[in-house]
Amino acid sequence: MSSETSIHPGISGHAWRLETDGGSVAPRSALQVLLDLNDHVASGKVGEYQPIPLGFTPLDKTIGAGLRPGELLLIGGAQGTGKTTMALQMARNIAMSGQANVLYVCFEHEEQYLLNRLIALESALAHLPQKTGAIRIQDVRAEILGSWMSEGGGGQDLSDNPRLRPSLDRIGRYGQNLFLMRGSQTSSTIDNMRRLVRAHNELSDDRQLVVVVDYLQKVPQIPEPSTEAEKVTFSVNGLKDIALSEEVPVIAIVAADKEGLKAQRLRNYHLRGSSAINYEADIILILNEKYNIVAKVNIEFNPYQAQRFRDWVIVSVEKNRGGQDNVDLEFEKHFEFSCFDPNGRAVQEKLIEERLYND
Repeated sequence: MSSETSIHPGISGHAWRLETDGGSVAPRSALQVLLDLNDHVASGKVGEYQPIPLGFTPLDKTIGAGLRPGELLLIGGAQGTGKTTMALQMARNIAMSGQANVLYVCFEHEEQYLLNRLIALESALAHLPQKTGAIRIQDVRAEILGSWMSEGGGGQDLSDNPRLRPSLDRIGRYGQNLFLMRGSQTSSTIDNMRRLVRAHNELSDDRQLVVVVDYLQKVPQIPEPSTEAEKVTFSVNGLKDIALSEEVPVIAIVAADKEGLKAQRLRNYHLRGSSAINYEADIILILNEKYNIVAKVNIEFNPYQAQRFRDWVIVSVEKNRGGQDNVDLEFEKHFEFSCFDPNGRAVQEKLIEERLYND
């Protein structure tokens, strides 16, 4: 069928339609959209107007109480600034809230590794700001191995381990809402992720889904394009289209380019691969180590202050299509427990490379 096979006559109602090989193209009048909205409100179907909190208090306040269906949020940062830690904690927070299911697609780690991080995270979040009783990520592995070796090598149930049990109990309360998937370079394509989202929506009885991709530059395109810019453009456009067409919020981690890794302060224009990243995203968060980007006047005469800054990561809201941007927030990092303190606060100190305007 050619792209010009049939145009149904008439402008009123839903008759204006073009059937193409890629699907139907059907303009809708503002009145039709308004009538549909009224029907949704009358029947209680207002999910797209209900933001899904990410569980980081000052960040949720900045972006309008959370993420909405159709929105694409990108998390950028240099290696070691906590991108996966923040994304996984967001996924956990959303699942724990019960407001949505979460699909976490990770191209760098197995599902069991992510679960180990969740165990450490739960042990710490339950006690913050104190960390008494929390289990470091490396100790989680030791406890799991110890459970296997107990009873003369016969093994025991993980829930019988007193150090792991509290975290496992907490994961058990939301675990059915959080889906972990190892990303594949052959099967985890944009099209297949779209199919997964549609399959979820068919099976879940209208339950909302949030998709997290860790990370964007690893999403495969088959055949492989000749340049990374083409690949990243395709991937970010595809994720944004999934967000819009399937009405799901999407969160994706984005790697920094070489210039960004050398820069004193990473910005949104340092994200690797394509300018499409900045155009397609609704919200862009950039993570920087506080010690590296705070103005040196704050630390040169106070070594104790300098050391304290090393415990914090600054999350800059570089783009926020639905609200205020150029906002710098800071969160205390507890990376040995694979988490941030979610309370956070606005940055008080002057930072290097302050922007004079926002384009």
